[in-house]
Amino acid sequence: MFNPTPHQPAIYWPRAVILVDMNAFFAAIEQRDRPEWRGQPVAITNGEQGTCIITCSYEARAYGIKTGMRLKEAKERCPYLIQVPAHPHKYAKASTAIMEALATLTPTIEIFSVDECFLDVTACQSLWGTPEKIGQLARQKVLAASGLLCSIGVSGDKTTAKFAAKLQKPNGFTIIPPWETKERLCHVPVTELCGIAKGIGNFLAGYGVYNCGDMERLPISILAQRFGNLGRRIWYMCQGADPDPVHTNISAPKSMGHGKVLPPNTRNKNTLFVYLLHMCEKLAARLRRHEMHAQTFFVGCRQQWGDWLGKKCKLARPTHDGKIIYQLGQRILHEAWQGQPVCQIQVTALDPQSDQMQYDFFERPDPKRELLNQIIDDINARYGEFAIAPAPLLTRSEMPNVISPAWKPHGHRQTI
Repeated sequence: MFNPTPHQPAIYWPRAVILVDMNAFFAAIEQRDRPEWRGQPVAITNGEQGTCIITCSYEARAYGIKTGMRLKEAKERCPYLIQVPAHPHKYAKASTAIMEALATLTPTIEIFSVDECFLDVTACQSLWGTPEKIGQLARQKVLAASGLLCSIGVSGDKTTAKFAAKLQKPNGFTIIPPWETKERLCHVPVTELCGIAKGIGNFLAGYGVYNCGDMERLPISILAQRFGNLGRRIWYMCQGADPDPVHTNISAPKSMGHGKVLPPNTRNKNTLFVYLLHMCEKLAARLRRHEMHAQTFFVGCRQQWGDWLGKKCKLARPTHDGKIIYQLGQRILHEAWQGQPVCQIQVTALDPQSDQMQYDFFERPDPKRELLNQIIDDINARYGEFAIAPAPLLTRSEMPNVISPAWKPHGHRQTI
């Protein structure tokens, strides 16, 4: 193992991973585009009517304002808070520019979310220099591509690099060399590491594992028996040796869905079914855009206290036609919903698969419907979402789209 002494500083790291984390990404973009908002407390909401904060600037966070807080409470804490409606397409454009710029440093890049990515720069050290220099180059690339600041974590594995990036925010730069990771993580609570939430934390606490340093005393077999390969990875993560590679491929989606918050305590059937139609058409268009279809769907509406009214149901054959998905949704809600007040609607394709398959002769889609959908998709792609849409959607929600936390510039994860 490469293990330099304190008097022999490392020149070449056996493995070098960089985590680039944008600082209050959405709020920073709004402040970038509106100079008068720089240095001011800014909160992003879903449209002018939004009552829940999606994210906020660091100036707002200084007042205790955070993601998920109601706007009313936030303004009580900070009367001068600036409410800004979200602009998802602007955030997506900035994210794409950043990721493309970073890809010029190394082809081994994993886009973790709309505002985070991992770079494996192990093989790039002879080209760009030390991991520290490459981290500084990454910061420069981000600034040049977007005009935004970011926090950088540099280490020998993904988990430690991500932990390092959050130690200094905003605009931080933290290096934890691989030969120091075990010692640096020793007294860090296990739940501080990405991927170890409260549930796993409670399980580990039952074995006396509270800090990462405690993990060494726990046999790896106990975690493997309970969590499988994830358990094995967690054992190594806590010791600064996360074996997970930087994944360059975006895996096919296991599900694909759209949901929307309803007006509070919605009981009106027409309102509910307009929202249902809206989500069915959005999902169908997205399936077609990625040349996919699905056969099994979940359709449901959520009550104020969290319970869902709905179920999953399988069609006779796969589809990506909004009309067929909506008809299925109508049947499900007619059975499951009896007029109770609800606050959210959800439509999810549970088994999306590629269209590149051989249809049975008797199961081929209606060619006229296929042609109609293609024409509608082409027009909407040119003139904007729902430039052409079913007539009932004229009364759809005015709330704008939001960007998925797992949005990625390329592949199936693009959801706005």
